[in-house]
Amino acid sequence: MSNLKDNFFRIIDYLRVSVIDRCNLRCIYCMPTDGITTERHDEILSYEEILRVLRIGARLGVRKVRITGGEPLMRKNITFLIDSIKSIPEIEDLSMTTNGVLLNKYAHELAHAGLDRVNVSIDSLIPERYKQITRGGDLDVVLNGLASAEKAGLDPLKINMVPVSGLNDDEILDFAKLTFNTNVQVRFIELMPSGSVDFWDPDKYITTDQIRSTIESLAPLTPVRLRRHGPAKYYRMKGAKGIIGFISAITHHFCEDCNRIRLTADGKIRPCLFSETEIDLKTALRTDASDLEIERLLRLSVEAKPKGHSLDELHQNPPREYDKHVKSSLITNHLMKRPMSKIGG
Repeated sequence: MSNLKDNFFRIIDYLRVSVIDRCNLRCIYCMPTDGITTERHDEILSYEEILRVLRIGARLGVRKVRITGGEPLMRKNITFLIDSIKSIPEIEDLSMTTNGVLLNKYAHELAHAGLDRVNVSIDSLIPERYKQITRGGDLDVVLNGLASAEKAGLDPLKINMVPVSGLNDDEILDFAKLTFNTNVQVRFIELMPSGSVDFWDPDKYITTDQIRSTIESLAPLTPVRLRRHGPAKYYRMKGAKGIIGFISAITHHFCEDCNRIRLTADGKIRPCLFSETEIDLKTALRTDASDLEIERLLRLSVEAKPKGHSLDELHQNPPREYDKHVKSSLITNHLMKRPMSKIGG
């Protein structure tokens, strides 16, 4: 049982760890148009610092860890970190979110080091469109990476897709069909104001209910219970081997079941993805703070976790209410000061 419980009686046993703020893609909804200013290498937590936080967190009840970025496979010797985390007895589940560009190269090493599975972000199955969305990515490279991950036993494979109106929403059924003959999990994620004010527009936003209605035109969906906690609600189409998931941060937010906190690459604990509150761990780690002090800061971050976010206001104010030529203050206020690539997905 976790010793980390927030003020709303949620048990916090899941830590997402960003190991790098750099990425080898520039996805249009994730990366600001003019890019980001990356941290100097010495400002990023070392593996030893990350492992110290995880060991202390594990003693407090952290049982699930996800490695994120930027793109985590860009970090040198990432398999060393995976192997080291796997050696922490209390950690029961270790996964990674990746764009898949380097997965073909590292899949077998990652599996051998102890990684349980990967989530791969793919927002189009059309090569030229994928290249447009990622600002230069090669879809074939990513698909080869998926095949290598499956062969290495990193399963179940999870594909994350963000439908955007007028961009890739005509591919929703193509992604859903991937579950018919394979055990893949395809997860449709509502577009969130987490990247650039230049990209976010309410007219681009598609609700989970709209995505689900599109899929149900193909086949009925039956609920599937996979785990006690987590943001996704899972379903299976009639006759399909795989699973379809919906992550509805805006219209059906999952705050009441949230069991996670985030560690950014530069050493801040972020209690909520959509809150600007951050607790500085790096300073403590680099000034000879005791384990008890690190523990105190972890507990403080859990105490600071809000009851929920207010992104549903974006849904409650439909697109027609916005002047298309003027940035809505509501949208601007909800855009995160740090883009997702600097927080960790």
